[in-house]
Formats: sequence, C-alpha cells, structure tokens
Amino acid sequence: MKLGTFMMPLHPPGRVATETLAEDREAILLADRLGYREAFVGEHVTDLAENVTSCLMFLASLAHDTKDIVLGSGTINMPNTHPAAVAAQVAMLDHILKGRFIMGISPGGLMSDAEVFGNYQKNRNAMFVESINMVLKIWESEPPYDLQGEFFKVSTKQTSILEIGQGAILRPYQKPHPPIVGTAVAPYSAGVTEMAKRGWTPISANFLLPEWVKTHWPKYVEGREAVGAKASPADWRVAKSIFVADDDKVAQRYGKGAEGPYHFYFRQLVRKLVGFAGRSNLFKVDQNQPDSEITPDYVTNRLVIAGTVNSVVDQILSFREQVGDFGTLLYASHDWVDPALGRRSMQLMAEEVMPRVNAAIAKAP
Repeated sequence: MKLGTFMMPLHPPGRVATETLAEDREAILLADRLGYREAFVGEHVTDLAENVTSCLMFLASLAHDTKDIVLGSGTINMPNTHPAAVAAQVAMLDHILKGRFIMGISPGGLMSDAEVFGNYQKNRNAMFVESINMVLKIWESEPPYDLQGEFFKVSTKQTSILEIGQGAILRPYQKPHPPIVGTAVAPYSAGVTEMAKRGWTPISANFLLPEWVKTHWPKYVEGREAVGAKASPADWRVAKSIFVADDDKVAQRYGKGAEGPYHFYFRQLVRKLVGFAGRSNLFKVDQNQPDSEITPDYVTNRLVIAGTVNSVVDQILSFREQVGDFGTLLYASHDWVDPALGRRSMQLMAEEVMPRVNAAIAKAP
C-alpha cells in the first residue's frame, strides 16, 4: 500500500491566510522529504476556512521546491471555470512539473461557490460532464476549435492565425493527458462506475463511514467490467483522517478532543453537510438515526484514527479489512494547531506506521 496525502485544506477562518498557505506548503514539502508518493490539494473560492482559491496556482508554487512527490488537483471544480481555461492551465502545470501531475476533477460541493459562479440552480453534474468532455476534446483536436455545448462554448475559428500559433491551446506534457481521478462521496456512487468506464480512478473521501467507503469498490469493478477491463485495487485511493503520536493521551486529546484540529474539521463538515446541504446520510449507517445525533463528537469518534504507532497500525489494518484492499492510503492533512505534533504525526506515519502496515499485509494469507 502506498502513502499519499490529501488536504482540502481547512483552517479556522480567523487564522491569517498568509500563515495557513505557508503551513500547507510546508506540509507538502515535508511529505516529499518523508517519501509520501502523492499530494492532492482542494480549492474553494467562497470559504475563508478553505482558503486555497486555486489548487493549480498552489501546486505551481510547489513545483520547483518538491522533488519526487506527484502533485494532484483535488479537485478542480469544473462547473466554476471555463473549460478552455482548465485545459490551458492544466497543460501548463503539467509541463512545469514534467508530468509529475494528476488531474482531480469534480462538480464541486460548496454551494456558496456554485452561487457565486451562477450555477447554484443549474444541473452541475451535467455541467461537469460537458466541461471535462470539452477539455479532453481541446487536447485531442487540431485548432481552430469550434465546440458548442449547452453550458459552454469554445471557439477560435474566427480569430486563429495558426502559422504564428494564435488560436491554439497548449497540450499537456503527458500523452494524451494527465491521469484523471475523481473524489467519491456518495454511498454506492454511480459516479464511480462512470469514472471507471472512462479509465479514471476514484478517491474515497476521508469523511465517509467505512460502511460507505466499501461500497465504492464494487461500483468501480462494475464500470471496468462494462468496458472489458479488469479492476485493480492498486487504482483505488482511500483518504482517512489519521493522527499518530508518541503518547496515547496526547493522541486522544489532539486527535479527538474538542480543542484539536480534527474535531474542528468535523464541526465544519457537520455544519456544512448536515445543517445546510442535507447530506446527513453520509454519517449514518441507519438512515432512521435522527440528525440531532450527528454531532461533531459522534463524527470525530467514528471517523478519526488516532493513537500511538502500534494502535494506528491495528486501526488501519482493521479499516482495510472492513472496506477491502486498496492501493493508496491518503493521509488527510489538517490544521497544525500544534506544528510539532502535526509534523511528528506525518513522520511517524511514513517512517513507522506504513512499513508495519505493509509488513502485516505481506504476511497475510
């Protein structure tokens, strides 16, 4: 099993953006030094707690300061950006990184972003599909372009001067394009099946109960089989909120206590997903459970793995046994309330937890 990291990121909105952006960069630079294989970064425009407003700009700031880690957009919210801009910006970043890039895409889940970009009342799933189809068509077509859709239009046929390069959009470094991933949130996600049919791979979100995470694999298998391909667990990425400490009391206080960053994270999500977006189903196995029971304490205790090295190893193996085999564990990055503890957790995860997890997997019958 490979180790990567995924950051939304999410910080207390009262923190200074200059500091949190530097902290998020430091976390990925540390991940690169520690041998994490991948790092995905999200984006939102209208949320002071999630203040990376462009994941592509943020990743570009890391391009020349990282060495081995593969950087991923996690995700580009396709309905909120014109497909020509996505095609051009992704291609440029892919060249800057010389192919050390994964393209994560989604319809976007933050309703205030949808409103500010004028698509709150529109079919954002349809916009998402049209947008990525246009991006791929741009990359595979010869200019001038003339793509007409329900939501977007891409044309350079009236203004092209192709002999000097005008009217053409840069193609990516990777051919035919970077690997494409999508974040899976819904239980029994039909989107996972559609991704699999197109050769894209899923990331199961870190805020899902294991009972729902395990539903994604059969949907991925279904999609691959539909196109005559075989599904490999190596293609499945699963994100998880994990905190590792040298002392168990510290692990429980910081990883699950009300003053820790993990509890803050789930306070935010409960407010956004249960209180506003009507997605309380994500946190329930029994859908008859009342929403009033979906508290930050309840969710944090259900979804965070916290403890010393041996305890975390056991919890990860138990989680894997419950959801099934997968190829990459994405360590969810959270606010560094205590930077020393945040760094130490990442170090213990890479240097002690994962070697023991992989040794246990190798010994299993």
